Amino acid sequence: MAEIPAHVARALRRLPAPACAYVYDTAALRARAERLRAALPQRTTLLYAVKANGHPDVVRTLAAACDGLEVASGGELQLAVAAGARRIAFGGPAKTDAELAAAVRAGALLNVESLFEAQRLAGLGLRADICLRVNRAAVAVTGSHAMTGTPTPFGIDENQLATVLAAIPDSLTVIGFHLHAVSNNLDGAAHAAFLTDAIGWSRQTAARHGLHLRVVNAGGGLGVDYTGEASADVTPLSRVAVPEGVELILEPGRYLAADAGHYAAEVIDLKSTHGRTFAVLRGGTHHFRLPAAWGYSHPFTILPVDTWQRPYPRPQVTDTPVDAVGELCTPRDVLTRGQHVTRLRAGDLLVFARTGAYGWDISHHDFLRHPAPDFLIL
Repeated sequence: MAEIPAHVARALRRLPAPACAYVYDTAALRARAERLRAALPQRTTLLYAVKANGHPDVVRTLAAACDGLEVASGGELQLAVAAGARRIAFGGPAKTDAELAAAVRAGALLNVESLFEAQRLAGLGLRADICLRVNRAAVAVTGSHAMTGTPTPFGIDENQLATVLAAIPDSLTVIGFHLHAVSNNLDGAAHAAFLTDAIGWSRQTAARHGLHLRVVNAGGGLGVDYTGEASADVTPLSRVAVPEGVELILEPGRYLAADAGHYAAEVIDLKSTHGRTFAVLRGGTHHFRLPAAWGYSHPFTILPVDTWQRPYPRPQVTDTPVDAVGELCTPRDVLTRGQHVTRLRAGDLLVFARTGAYGWDISHHDFLRHPAPDFLIL
């Protein structure tokens, strides 16, 4: 169980009961960006992937701490423009005509997903430099989600690339490739090898097709271990050689934002049924869906709340495993199973670390219409 930072604990203790909140630490965001930037090779551009956490304060903080932002929708593009991002890259497999036009107006670099998308862009009367997103036949890097090297809706099949390049409209100039391959890779050395391979493949492919290669966008994929404290070791990235005249773009989200967030929920009830003990929370998977979506138990730390002003005994359990479950009317509303506690009482807070990325943003907020958590920005 991770220790709760003192300033996070102080902020949570000020909440009225029943407490439920996300805490986002902007200093932690800046420190993480600085740590990653220090490990990057020359000629590398660092963009934060807004999809990981689109809270405006998080976006503004990382727009300033990084070189810019990566977006995947018109809504995220609006966030990026409002945040004053110096650079914007726009990806995603289902861009509308309105989004394509807005991206060009905003000066964003478009990662084009298909020939039809390129034709639609040109059909709007727009001229643009673009990168083509390519689903390569094989990529020697692994993580929680494979984006390429397997049937997915992302990018152009590598075997179809020559045909697509031959048909790109004259109003569009292909300046590089987008090769995002995997999410949540914990092996920093393997990720460095992937970057080196992506650069080599891009140079060879550009030369074969007579393209002037200016950009290799390797996407994101740097991971964190949600069940422990490990993160991808980024130090091997410094050994990647980026050739003169080529810009390497990285678009991490999870790595930058995860450790800057804490999700806290008050224990509303404690009960045992059929031999298991449940801490029922003011909160749950409608706020933090990732554990249920990925099928793992997210560790928590207890923040004791000693005040008890009710005229009846305070429920508590001692020296027992506990399942942390939410307030939804479904047995799938589970954040943690079987975590041992020394003592836990109704009214205490459970604090889940590493929830700054893919927490609130991917959750089904409106199911049962419970109130949203508070958002505390430190």
